[in-house]
Amino acid sequence: MSTKFELIDKEIIASLNFPKSDVLEDKDEITSRKNELDRALSLGNLEHVKIKIYFEDDKSKKMVETTIWGVTDSRVILKQGVVIPVNRIHKIV
Repeated sequence: MSTKFELIDKEIIASLNFPKSDVLEDKDEITSRKNELDRALSLGNLEHVKIKIYFEDDKSKKMVETTIWGVTDSRVILKQGVVIPVNRIHKIV
């Protein structure tokens, strides 16, 4: 992924606007993203490991380093109730 991602603070995420479309088109990539989220959730809850979430709002590509507290079918939940729509996530590292 050669595109630059801007590092942002988690607190800014609540003010971002997320389109409804998915940033991934390939079904294998979408499945892989789900698996990465499940793994990151386990790391966050068991070992309090911070991970990098690469995502996109309606303006640009961004990255946040944080702990994942919860994952639903449509959202990733961070501390203080901050959420990122799953369909706007490019990858999790």
